[in-house]
Amino acid sequence: MNKKSKEVYLRTKGILPVQKLHILADAGIISAQDDYPLEENQFQPNSIDLRLGKKAYRVRSSFLPEDESVKQKVDKLRQYEFSIEDGAVLETNCVYIIPLLEELNLPSHISPQKALFNGDTGYDDIRIISEEHLTAKANPKSTTGRLDIFTRVITDYSHRFEEIRSGYKGRLYLEVVPKSFPIKVRTGQRLNQLRIRHGHTVLSDQDILRMHGSDPLLFTGGGKILELDNLKVNNGLFLSVNLHAEEGTIVGYKAKKHRDLIDLENVNHYEVSDFWEPIHSKPDDHLILEPEAFYIFASKERCRIPEHLAAEMIAYDTGSGELRTHYAGFFDSGFGGRVEDRGARAVLEVRSHDVPFLIEDGQTFCSMQFEPNTEVPEFVYGSDIKSNYQGQGLKLGKHFKQD
Repeated sequence: MNKKSKEVYLRTKGILPVQKLHILADAGIISAQDDYPLEENQFQPNSIDLRLGKKAYRVRSSFLPEDESVKQKVDKLRQYEFSIEDGAVLETNCVYIIPLLEELNLPSHISPQKALFNGDTGYDDIRIISEEHLTAKANPKSTTGRLDIFTRVITDYSHRFEEIRSGYKGRLYLEVVPKSFPIKVRTGQRLNQLRIRHGHTVLSDQDILRMHGSDPLLFTGGGKILELDNLKVNNGLFLSVNLHAEEGTIVGYKAKKHRDLIDLENVNHYEVSDFWEPIHSKPDDHLILEPEAFYIFASKERCRIPEHLAAEMIAYDTGSGELRTHYAGFFDSGFGGRVEDRGARAVLEVRSHDVPFLIEDGQTFCSMQFEPNTEVPEFVYGSDIKSNYQGQGLKLGKHFKQD
């Protein structure tokens, strides 16, 4: 059979959709270890799931390896290493470094008409023709945040977490710190996802307002399109917390301490009451958060992500830094469905630091930054790909039994 050639044109800035991610995988730009090849269901509308590797390292502290490789840093800080191929427990508030199965071979800046070829892919030639750098950005998956597992990707010689520079060639490593519950992990499980950008452009506040006028982004809790004058924008679109409901209705959850471990293999398995204290609505619609406790709430607004956009949830910190909201942060195209579906609530992961902190119904909690896709993904978030949180309201992670 004759091999074939392929040219890939990246004409617009934005996040590469699934069809382009497949091409990058064919080209060897995204790759995996030979005994754990990439799987089709790793590919999401705008991202690819990253999988835990074979070993974990318990280290004394977190770090950024600005002047050396991650391995060199781990060698200095590690206390012990262990296999996770058959499953292993990660204890709360301990720092672990886990090499991932995936690697990146990002090209440096590609000038127009310059050919790029990586690996034996079945193509005689793969040419990526673009005007901008290809970079990458990682985020925890939604379930990771809802389990209060603090994670971030680290790469060699990097001074920033989660962001991967143009031209990076090498392994990816995940820092994992379970915060509320011990967790049992295994090789191949997925705590994070990676998206690849052609350039980097974020919708301006004016772009967001114009978009909402023609392709609504936010709805009231009752499903009405939010009036343009009621949108809060300032370097992104703000969301607020919902504490209002009929008296006695659950509006949030607080993680219980000193609980049994959660095996990430067990989906729809654990009793909610064993791990979470429900928070019920009260007439005064406010709540005082306990320092360092972990809470799950839902946004007051319902949101949707049009198919030509993707969105990142940005943590909202008060000026004095006591409140941290939303640890997980990426919404694929199609989240919240079509306009007639009236969106879905965003789940907010919240921790107050140092002091008790008062929150009230409708208080600003986080913002969404929107990025365009270079083109519309071949499929979007939703029932067709068995997305766990489409159409959600207040919802815990998929490991807990819920109606």
